[in-house]
Amino acid sequence: MYIMDNILDLKDLSFSYHSLSGETIALSHISFQVKKGEFLAIIGPSGCGKSTLLSLIAGLIELELGEIVFNGNLRIGYMLQHDHLLPWRTIYKNILLGPEINRTLTPEKEEYALKLLNDYGLYRFRNKRPGELSGGMKQRAALIRTMMMDPELLLLDEPFSALDYQTRLLVSADIGSIIKESKKTAILVTHDLSEAISLADRIIVLSKRPATIKSIYEIKLTKHEDGPLASRNAPEFQGYFKKLWEEFT
Repeated sequence: MYIMDNILDLKDLSFSYHSLSGETIALSHISFQVKKGEFLAIIGPSGCGKSTLLSLIAGLIELELGEIVFNGNLRIGYMLQHDHLLPWRTIYKNILLGPEINRTLTPEKEEYALKLLNDYGLYRFRNKRPGELSGGMKQRAALIRTMMMDPELLLLDEPFSALDYQTRLLVSADIGSIIKESKKTAILVTHDLSEAISLADRIIVLSKRPATIKSIYEIKLTKHEDGPLASRNAPEFQGYFKKLWEEFT
């Protein structure tokens, strides 16, 4: 039975890629629910179908077997590995791109864009072009562009993977905090176990292809401070890391 607290329910999903050389099964009998306001991480070996799963949820590829049930007509935002900001537009103009394309741009939305830029520390860079910003700042701008559409569900496909380690640590914590403070529901695909533990309320571990669900972990960390390292310094962190590492060895 579908529970109304769930924003999303995946029921027995299977998916294969077809080519002249034959069929490649990517996902096999995947079932899980996502609660409203939850931050879910999905990890698994390279090529196991994590990004395919996000594409199915977003409706970018057609479902073959199974069912995806949304709680209402959800607005979905999608953040990819690269920011895909248009280099000839300013950061402010990039952020307004969605409403422009949808022909829903209003003075109120222009004000909202400026508010988000201010809230997320990019207001003084609003008239800069992407090439003038650091990788971390561009990813933050990409998040603001996504948030402009007021999504109820955020799909994050390794959005920090192109950043160097130190920047990735800071930006992932920063964006994770923004998402949680805005009470958005999010699904993160990542290869980084530490990232998954530090950001997620729950982690789903997929097997190698064809992917099935190997295990699910509820993440509960004791944090005595704020900041990007707080979760990683929690006493439970190493225990979760060890268990997840053992899933891949």
